[in-house]
Amino acid sequence: MKFKDRIFYYSCFAASLVLLSSTMGCGIEASSSLFNGEDLDGWYMDVPLLDSLPEARKPFVVREGMLVSLGEPRGHLLTTEEYQNYRLEVEYRFPGQGGNCGVLVHASTPRALYSMLPRSIEVQMEHGNVGDFWVIVEDIEVDNMVARRGPRAQWGTVEGANRRIVNLTDNAEKPLGEWNAIMIECLGSEIKVWVNGELVNYGFNSTVRHGKIALQAEGAEVEFRKLVLTPIEELTR
Repeated sequence: MKFKDRIFYYSCFAASLVLLSSTMGCGIEASSSLFNGEDLDGWYMDVPLLDSLPEARKPFVVREGMLVSLGEPRGHLLTTEEYQNYRLEVEYRFPGQGGNCGVLVHASTPRALYSMLPRSIEVQMEHGNVGDFWVIVEDIEVDNMVARRGPRAQWGTVEGANRRIVNLTDNAEKPLGEWNAIMIECLGSEIKVWVNGELVNYGFNSTVRHGKIALQAEGAEVEFRKLVLTPIEELTR
């Protein structure tokens, strides 16, 4: 190796070490799966019917390495831990007919709405409307709020109010039976949602910044094969 080539080689090597050390010190944390593929460790169910009929079928099961929401009886599967400032990657499909489901972020008080829904902000998974926001005793803003939520006088976070904020496009979802990928980024008071790589919703000024993550049993069977959480640091804006 010629001398000038050797100098170039070691300069590149030193620069790589500096970059590595700076990256290691910036607080980046590794991703982790919220589902271990074997059981529901790290989760618990809140299903009102089970209060009076504990022998009833549980709506969340593990099947062939997947976490499955059977849809009925209706309720929620919640993480035991609370989270803030993260990206959540979800891969799911409706194996049969399309229907309703959702990922709830910043969940807190159980059964705060309709004696069923925990206080939270829902990222809709309903077939045909993936990426809508539904506010549940919490709230969030988006651009073009009136066009996407309806008349201001009808807005609200409880029963009877307009709690739905429609997404930016319904064209990102794949046909029934195929796997879809949702990425939800919760950073400070902002929530962004991508469906199959396309940004479909962006909210800001959320009234809540942390809480549990919940999956719904809401009438339709849904299979989940990926639930991966990556912590991120809140940026100075």
